[in-house]
Amino acid sequence: MAVNMLRQGTAKRVVLVRPAVEAGERLGYLPGDIVAKINPYIRPLFDALNDMMEPEQVKRYMENDIIEIAPLAYMRGRTLNQAVIILDEGQNTTIPQMKMFLTRMGNGSKIIVTGDITQVDLPRQTRSGLVDAIGRFKAIERIGIVYLSEKDIVRHPLVQKIVLAYEDDKPRKKRSDE
Repeated sequence: MAVNMLRQGTAKRVVLVRPAVEAGERLGYLPGDIVAKINPYIRPLFDALNDMMEPEQVKRYMENDIIEIAPLAYMRGRTLNQAVIILDEGQNTTIPQMKMFLTRMGNGSKIIVTGDITQVDLPRQTRSGLVDAIGRFKAIERIGIVYLSEKDIVRHPLVQKIVLAYEDDKPRKKRSDE
């Protein structure tokens, strides 16, 4: 949707944001400049962009600040006008981080938050900002919450079956439609 809005001129830029949260293991100190340090966290965003656009076009858009990829920590103090701002892995934000992110929306902008509340990588005592936001925003007009299921998975066909296998503690019986 963000790429289409960019192509149609309804948005002037796309800002892709991710929290720098590790999935259960510690990477430790990463050498290099800020781009090298955040690359492991933002690589999935590059992969998605390159699936939708030619890599050379993505590179040009990034060089011209039409597409920006930023760690969540770098969003404080910004106001983003006429942009599509996408927070990926929103389940790994804290409540204050989610509030900070959502309040970056400027005039003519749209914010999209994605996340899987079954895959929170925050410390156990830390409540997910996405889980909190879902509860807070259910009744607010112009805020939509969309839930996806294993039927919405667009990866390899086996991924749906893997997700279903993890939903139960006991092994699944083979279904007649498999």
